[in-house]
Amino acid sequence: MPRTIHLDENEFPKSFYNILPDLPEKMAPYIDPKTKEPATPQQMSVLFPIELLKQETNFEDRYIPIPSELREIYLERLDRPRPLVRATNLEKHLKLPSDVKIYYKREDLSVCGSHKPNTAVAQAYYAQKEGVTGFATETGAGQWGSSLAYAGSLFGMDVEVFMVRCSYEQKPYRKVMMNLFGADVKASPSDTTNVGRKFLAEGKSTGSLGIAIAEAIERAVVTGKKYSLGSVLNFVCLHQTIIGQESIKQMQSVDDMPTHVVGCFGGGSNFAGIAFPFYELNKTKNAGIKLVAVEPETVPSLTKGKFEYDHGDSAGLTPLIKMYTLGKDFMPPSIYAGGLRYHGAAPSVSLMLQNGLMSASTVGDSQIASTAELFAKTEGIIPAPESTHAIAETVRLAQEAKKNGEAATILFNLSGHGLMDMAAYEKH
Repeated sequence: MPRTIHLDENEFPKSFYNILPDLPEKMAPYIDPKTKEPATPQQMSVLFPIELLKQETNFEDRYIPIPSELREIYLERLDRPRPLVRATNLEKHLKLPSDVKIYYKREDLSVCGSHKPNTAVAQAYYAQKEGVTGFATETGAGQWGSSLAYAGSLFGMDVEVFMVRCSYEQKPYRKVMMNLFGADVKASPSDTTNVGRKFLAEGKSTGSLGIAIAEAIERAVVTGKKYSLGSVLNFVCLHQTIIGQESIKQMQSVDDMPTHVVGCFGGGSNFAGIAFPFYELNKTKNAGIKLVAVEPETVPSLTKGKFEYDHGDSAGLTPLIKMYTLGKDFMPPSIYAGGLRYHGAAPSVSLMLQNGLMSASTVGDSQIASTAELFAKTEGIIPAPESTHAIAETVRLAQEAKKNGEAATILFNLSGHGLMDMAAYEKH
């Protein structure tokens, strides 16, 4: 069996997998906070391109075709399909028996070093088809901001990024990357928006994704740009399902299939990307694959949040979303896994958890550096702090299977590299 499993270009998915028709209940509508009525497409179109809104609320079509032009961009500019790797060196270090196996999907190989370009190029593609010339967005650790900046450069679109201030200061080279792709980057909260000035006056200077989202929405409305989001929403999760679809074909090519699929969890995009297509196997073929989302102990939206309506931002500008949430006023600590510092969860993932179709666990911040060091020494890859949460859970599951004498095949999404996180690893 090869250690690295590749796919040919003609095996790249021709459609996105849409989980909404396969969920056991219909997702609750987004609510206008002023009228308390369901938000209309006209209201949402102020922020998002029409085609993305259609994808957001498509409850009928299990598969949504990928336009040929966009498919070519995935193949030529994002170098898809991506390899899937058997973690043989990590297995040897852990002294795992032959029936306990670990695989990982290499989303760290993108031009921006994470899975985020998968939806960034799709959003930019659909937007430019409708004549959109610019985006305003937020970013936590910078993976999403750099990905949208890159997508903007492909389509000649202006991109303005509000980066959570603690990550802006911790990871200055992410800002440089965004600038290289032509984006304008501001530390959030900033003094350039009414929302930002409000939070600065309240002393909330380290920032949060909720604050950065509010600033980006205000900027989009004021300037006439569209707002772009790198996680949480259905169309974002939809675009990321190319990860899981590729992984299924790769596992089948070596006559194997995971017993567990693991992804770190912030808002839901990379977990959805790897897990949703395997959920389809569970539903249509009764595969029995366990889907596990892993979040920081200090930002436990799935494990300790409430399943209720809440705003997606800290200023209350977004529609109300039915999701697991810690509350829009939650202020996360300044952990280095900046992409996991969000107070809420994707509504589709929230419905899965609410219906017992997946599980969620947490990892302490103290485990991240040691797990990253272990992975770097065994597999030769320095993972992002976000991705390391998934690795830590994978190691725990493998050791548990070994202890109990059980067979297990664990697949995790290596959602990003940690080459921009050297300061964090040096500190620890």
